[in-house]
Amino acid sequence: MEKNREILVTNDDGFRARGLHVLTEMLREYGNVTVVAPYEPQSGKSVSLTLDKPLMIEEVQKEKAAGELGSLRVYSLTGTPADCAKLGINIYIKEGRMPDLLVSGINHGSNASAASIYSGTLGAAVEGSLYGIPSVGLSINTHDPDPDFEGTLFYSRWVLDRVLEDGMRKGIYLNVNFPAIPKDQIRGIRMARQGAGRWVREFDHRITLRGKHYFWMVGDFEDQEAVGSPDADHHLVDSGYISIVPHRVDTTDYDELNRLSGNWKLDVPR
Repeated sequence: MEKNREILVTNDDGFRARGLHVLTEMLREYGNVTVVAPYEPQSGKSVSLTLDKPLMIEEVQKEKAAGELGSLRVYSLTGTPADCAKLGINIYIKEGRMPDLLVSGINHGSNASAASIYSGTLGAAVEGSLYGIPSVGLSINTHDPDPDFEGTLFYSRWVLDRVLEDGMRKGIYLNVNFPAIPKDQIRGIRMARQGAGRWVREFDHRITLRGKHYFWMVGDFEDQEAVGSPDADHHLVDSGYISIVPHRVDTTDYDELNRLSGNWKLDVPR
């Protein structure tokens, strides 16, 4: 453990989630841990912020550093994952310092392919990247509330060791997805790209006894990749690999920017 290293942790499953708890205990081996996590599950919130109501915070756990484990403080917040990351960063700023690392997870459910667009787990990582903090989102490909985390924790250490040793470019955050299989069945780690896919048949239409129409979001995932695409993150995870996708906060498509600048006549008459 590095005595002065500060790690900010959040998630989108809520502060009671098992994935958050096992991650927090593991990260105490790396330094002092501050958790600011949603009071309730906040999946699908991406980088949304709460602007129309106050955010209520409560300290739910506090432990001093002990032996090889860093200190721990845990807060629940009635907001989104991005709210949690932002407020956590501001706690550090008020203390005159910044986190050395932001880790979001361990999310219950894959955040590969198009899920990365909607993910609250990654929304928190975006927020950390905006502040120049090396930020990583971790997800396991199952919604089981108490899965086998042995392989995920083992390889998370490997990933975080690389991040802490090598650093990360400004404006980049990592999306790491783990297959939900025993550790000895994991085939390896692969750098990947965001796979192509979308959800279809997304709403279950129902009618109340009083004739009011309402919808539950459900949906089926439609894979838009060629069979066995070797570098698509969701295919790699389905094949038993851990996928790592570097994402950018700057979503500008520079190739298209240059193409449009050359093809469009921007001197529009007034």
